[in-house]
Amino acid sequence: MGDPLTAARVLVVEDDDVIGAALESTLRQNGYQALWVRTGRSAVRAATAEEFDLVLLDLGLPDLDGVEVIRGIRGWSQAPIIVLSARERELDKVAALDAGADDYVTKPFGMDELLARLRAATRRATSTARDEPVVSTAHFTVDLGAKQVTDHAGGEVRLTPTEWEIVELLVRNDGRLVASRQILTQVWGEGYQAETHYLRVYLAQIRRKLEPDSSRPRYFHTEPGMGYRFVSSQAADQLQ
Repeated sequence: MGDPLTAARVLVVEDDDVIGAALESTLRQNGYQALWVRTGRSAVRAATAEEFDLVLLDLGLPDLDGVEVIRGIRGWSQAPIIVLSARERELDKVAALDAGADDYVTKPFGMDELLARLRAATRRATSTARDEPVVSTAHFTVDLGAKQVTDHAGGEVRLTPTEWEIVELLVRNDGRLVASRQILTQVWGEGYQAETHYLRVYLAQIRRKLEPDSSRPRYFHTEPGMGYRFVSSQAADQLQ
């Protein structure tokens, strides 16, 4: 009860009234703030309207498949997502994790175990946000811990999950060439190493959102036939 991590705001997405009520009650008794919704569309709306520190998500919802809900939430929030599901197939677990979930708990589960997983997920997120660097340019800032990009005025720049993965990979290699094959493998998987048109499309979108002049890139450079390079102001000084 005295753990400061339990001040977290939790979005509970569960269509079963008995389980949903039990989760909401248990969370509040343990010091969490909880919002309970029963449908996937309600969950995505809530994630776009409010900030949550963690999401508990049932995959078997009446209106949307849980994997779709994960992708919808990931478009707006980087809060840890813990899946609660009766589906035990490895394929279902992999699909949920690939879509952006952070943990997978199979029903039935014990409340003590679930609370422990909540604490672990919150600590990981807090530790990551505290330890990861922030990379600033004259036109935008990339906070790798918060998984957020802001413009020069401090307003948030909305990136899709795929756009963020590309930006994150390039920014972490500030000043260094990243091969197209490496980006495709890391973002889309082993079977996409030849799909270089994916990168052209997504880099064009990223430049429109972040470059002062997308037709003359200042930060996200193409190395023809090789790959892409992000160059911040600091890296540019080092390369000269």
